[in-house]
Amino acid sequence: MRKTALITGASSGIGREFAKQLAALDYNLVVVARRENLLIDLKRTLSNVRVKTFAKDLTEKNAVEDLIKFLSEEKLQIEVLINNAGFGDYARFDQADIGKLRNMIDLNIKVLTDLMYFISQQMIRRKSGYILNVASTAAFQPGPMMATYFATKHYVLALSQAVAHEWKDEGVVVSALCPGPTMTEFFDQADMTNLKMLKSMKLPSSAEVAKFGLDHMFKKNPVAIHGGMNKFLVFLGRFMSRNLTTKLTANAMKS
Repeated sequence: MRKTALITGASSGIGREFAKQLAALDYNLVVVARRENLLIDLKRTLSNVRVKTFAKDLTEKNAVEDLIKFLSEEKLQIEVLINNAGFGDYARFDQADIGKLRNMIDLNIKVLTDLMYFISQQMIRRKSGYILNVASTAAFQPGPMMATYFATKHYVLALSQAVAHEWKDEGVVVSALCPGPTMTEFFDQADMTNLKMLKSMKLPSSAEVAKFGLDHMFKKNPVAIHGGMNKFLVFLGRFMSRNLTTKLTANAMKS
């Protein structure tokens, strides 16, 4: 009997690749995102497994509750939860759109926490399940010009590591995927296409990052940092003061 995976932010980028790769591993899917047309298109391309679509902005009131109700009505047991939905914004904190920042906190933190909490209940009962939370290399330092985004990803990393330890004897695996800049819509949506740093980098594909994340999740690794240079920079950051780390990050974030 096929197991079922739920993926948020599945309409494009890394989320879409998670769906394709889990389908190739013979998982039925529940794919969640705002853009219904893209979910339907994804469903058409994955004819080898059963795909349920749930099109909704998860930051809307009662959206997570509606999703949990949908899973209950469909009698779906989730074996793999991929918390991929999230977004960033490039602006000085006092000049940012406060509504956008609130939505970012809601999606990157609140929705992820709620889904992790509610879906883990069935996983804990049956002592089986995998949760992959998509954090970022941004989780390891403060990020001037993207202060709120970096802070939300630090939360995702810290929560994942702590809960992974709490559940180490429960049969439920929690992993945090920490990619660096990746070839997705993220930079267009965050108004970051003119960033100097990006112009000098060869970005990995969404498919590459998704495969890396799934491989490490199934190996039960609590933290998966994608890319040799990213791993080195995270390691190096352990030996620098927070002030120096912040200054270096601010320099890298200049447009």
